[in-house]
Parts: sequence; structure tokens; C-alpha cells
Amino acid sequence: MINIREVLETNEMIDKENLDVRTITMGISLLNCIDTDPDRLSDKIYDRITLAAKDLVSVGEAIEKEYGIPIVNKRISVTPIALIGGSACKTPEDYVKLVRALDRAAKTTGVNFIGGYSALVSKSMTKSDELLIRSIPQALAETELVCSSVNLGSTKTGLNMDAVKMMGEVILETAKNTADKGSIGCAKLVVFCNAPDDNPFMAGAFHGVTEGDEIINVGVSGPGVMRRALESVHGADFGTLCEKVKKTAFKITRVGQLVAREASKRLQVPFGIIDLSLAPTPAIGDSIADIFEEMGLERAGAPGTTAALALLNDQVKKGGVMASSYVGGLSGAFIPVSEDQGMINAVQDGALTIEKLEAMTCVCSVGLDMIAIPGDTKASTISGIIADEMAIGMVNQKTTAVRLIPVIGKGVGETVEFGGLLGHAPIMPVNSFDCTEFINRGGRIPAPIHSFKN
Repeated sequence: MINIREVLETNEMIDKENLDVRTITMGISLLNCIDTDPDRLSDKIYDRITLAAKDLVSVGEAIEKEYGIPIVNKRISVTPIALIGGSACKTPEDYVKLVRALDRAAKTTGVNFIGGYSALVSKSMTKSDELLIRSIPQALAETELVCSSVNLGSTKTGLNMDAVKMMGEVILETAKNTADKGSIGCAKLVVFCNAPDDNPFMAGAFHGVTEGDEIINVGVSGPGVMRRALESVHGADFGTLCEKVKKTAFKITRVGQLVAREASKRLQVPFGIIDLSLAPTPAIGDSIADIFEEMGLERAGAPGTTAALALLNDQVKKGGVMASSYVGGLSGAFIPVSEDQGMINAVQDGALTIEKLEAMTCVCSVGLDMIAIPGDTKASTISGIIADEMAIGMVNQKTTAVRLIPVIGKGVGETVEFGGLLGHAPIMPVNSFDCTEFINRGGRIPAPIHSFKN
């Protein structure tokens, strides 16, 4: 039973501590759209999405108004397009026709983003996969709301190093194609190891082939709430600290559960999962780095940061799974640089480097996220960074990701502005020693020995 004190606490979280439902994401299967003609396929994709998601935004806004809970984004994810376009698309340009249909559908339905311009190539790639991947730079330059992702490896299959090499080149080309906008195309492109089928967060959302025709997934955030809660146990021991994180995560998840159930009922679409992820925003006070400082670190990146993140991530999940039977997606703590003012401050103060961020990804939800690097970084260097992060995910049986933004025309010490939820970022230095010969080997890094479980 919820008592009046808990109701008041939740209201305070919303009014003063930036608690929000970060996204309602409708997953839509496009498998029944498959066609041999790219123009007909484009029309089918547009019609399918606009019919299924016609009420998504209005229902989300109605729930916001009735319950007083901010829902920041309404989004759509679709079946990985490389699986849908194989019969129709014979060139990268054919795939660009499909991505235009996705962007048009997103604008018609009024959503903030649409994800699923994706390929799953963890072991090898089909011709369709390769064509889609090679189309990504043009696709992201010509669209506004489409997000793209590529899964390059898994614990079961190993790492597809041919795809890792290709994605370094694709990321750099995407940066060049959107250089007039701060290389923002790369902010809508992420590569994964062990990508989940039910992730509601962009840029990595897609509607997995294990899902039904439609599904509603909800992503809940609240780093500002967590930081404020920890103020009440300032200086307490770790046992007390962990209990506070768990209880706060429980309350945040219950808000998400309410919104998810209500959206599912009104849209008449099955409820999938709640992704409880402490995802920051550029707003002051809505920062993961601020949580670390409240725990007792001078800056994010100081000795002890990885331990603090491990504690936070684990306790958030423990609290969340007690609040809902359907916690999924990524769930934990995100550490994007551009979207977190505390992380930006830590980079500018010299406390946080890419190498430290990589170490932190061993214990958090995703990986190297929204990191701006010099525009003259070589494609092989980008591929090397991707390979390192994918290896962490493969060996540790967890999801890892990379969203790097080589900002064309800018170097270390400068800043790039993306605006909105994507924020702004200082350009961070990368290791200048060469890895080209390693990346050019090609082939596949085998799965680790502990993957052979059956």
C-alpha cells in the first residue's frame, strides 16, 4: 500500500529533482512489410509505422497531463532494417530510400526519434548487412530523426573484426557528411556488443526478432533524485549508502511501472519492459558525476570512481527488480559525456580521460557514450577503440557500446554544441599510437572459453 508520505516524496522528485520518464518507446515489427521492390517496401514501412503509432504521442501527452509525470521522449523502434531490405535493396542507395521512409514516418507520428536502421553482424555479415552499413553515412546525413546501430559481437559468437574495421570508416565518413552540423550524425550512430532486443534508449533501440508485432517499453531515469537522496546519508557507511540507493531506485521504477501499464492499456499494445537506467541530461543537477561527488569523490574520474559506479549500478538494479517483474533493456547507469554537465566538468578539469571511461564501462550499463574526439582521428584508431570496448562486453558477458563523434575541423580543448538532450562536449584526446596493422588483420576474434555453456 502506498501512503501519503510516499506520494508527497514522488511529487517532490518530479517537481524539484528532475525525475522523469525518459521515454515511451513503441516497438514495431516490419517483418510483414518485406517486398522485392524498394519503392513498394518504402511505402509499406511508412504505412505500417504511421498506422501502429498514430496515437503514441497523444497518449503519452495525456498521461503526462493526468498524472503530472514528465515523459521526455516518445520514440519508435523497428525491426533491424537489414533484415527487412534484403530482398529489395541491391545498392546502398536502395537502403537510403528506406531510411527516408522511416524519417517521414517519424515526422508524421510526431515522435522524437525512430531507431532500427540497424544490422546484426556479430559473427559475419550478409550482403544486405554490408549494403546497409555502407549506406549509413548518407542515411544519417539526409534524415533528422533516424538512429542507427550495428551489433558487432557477442559473448557467444566473438567479435566480427571485419565489421569493426568497417565501422571505424563509417563513423568517420558520417562525421564528414554532417561536418556542417558539428558531425551530429555520429551522435545518432552506436555500435554494440551483446545488444539487447528490448532496449528503449536511442541511438541503440531496435525491435528484436524475438518480440511480437508491437510492444511498449519504457525507460525511466532520475540521477537528480538519486543524488538528492544520498545527501540524507552523507558520510554514512557503505551498507547505509546501498540501502538508500536501492530504496530510491524502487520508487523511481514504480513511477515507470505506472506509466508503462497505462500506456499499454490505452494503446492496446502489450507491455514489454521497464529499463531503469540513470541517464543524465545537460540540466544542472541531473548528473551521474554529481552522484559520485555526493559519495565522496572530488571529481568523476578520481581514484575510487569505478568502485562507486559498480556500487551504484548494482544497487539500482536490485531496487528496480523489486519494483517490477519486467525490468529489462540495459538498466543501470549511463555515463555519456556530452549529456552530463558533471562529466563535462571532470573532463575539462583533467580528472576524466577516455581510458578511465573505458575502465568504468566494465561495471556500468553501456560504454563509451557521446564522446567527442578530434576530427583528424584515423579510422583505424576509431576501430581500435571500438574493438577494446567490444572485448570488454564479450568477455564480461554484458552489453557494451561505443558512440564516438569525430568532430571535423575541431581539436582537443575545443567544444562542440549539439543542443537539446544531446548537450555539448569538450573534444577529448585519443591515444595517438597506431593500431592499423592490428585492425587490418580482419576475420573474427573467437568467443571466450566461458561462452561454451549449454
